[in-house]
Amino acid sequence: MKKHEYEKIKAQALELFEKAHIILTDKEKSSLEVADFGLNKVEDTGLQLITYVNTELVCAKELALLPYQTCPEHKHPKRDFDEGKEETFRCRYGTVYLYVEGEETKNRAMNPPQGDDEYYTVFHEIILKPGEQYTIYPNTLHWFKAGSEGTIVSEFSTKSTDEGDIFTDPRIQRVPEIE
Repeated sequence: MKKHEYEKIKAQALELFEKAHIILTDKEKSSLEVADFGLNKVEDTGLQLITYVNTELVCAKELALLPYQTCPEHKHPKRDFDEGKEETFRCRYGTVYLYVEGEETKNRAMNPPQGDDEYYTVFHEIILKPGEQYTIYPNTLHWFKAGSEGTIVSEFSTKSTDEGDIFTDPRIQRVPEIE
């Protein structure tokens, strides 16, 4: 991802945090991560996040998705020290459309990013509005997408090791490269 595009997306994410009345320190704002997953289409497939804390036991993050932006399908596999990351998503602003393993929802509200359908396999829809939450258990395939306003989601989880996540799309690179 080009540096100017990274800065543009970062600014849009910071605007979403303001709309959601999420107060961030200057240090948190400067540490905001913009992940394009190596696909170079961050406005369709991407995620912006701030990590507050990540210890051996717990992790707390804020996730920002721009309007209709998708975090691609993945799971948090068994690790040497536990059964995999367990995470609870709590919607703070906008609407988040979460897709998990289970019976496919007929007439679901959202679809995978155009042209990437083959990399999405779970379609049980959970719709979260501000104040609603859902827990995703270890080793569960999931993906999520923002609605028309974008969304802010607070994530509370066990220790995060994002670099170990398994994505359905083999093209995914979890750690962003900025030119």
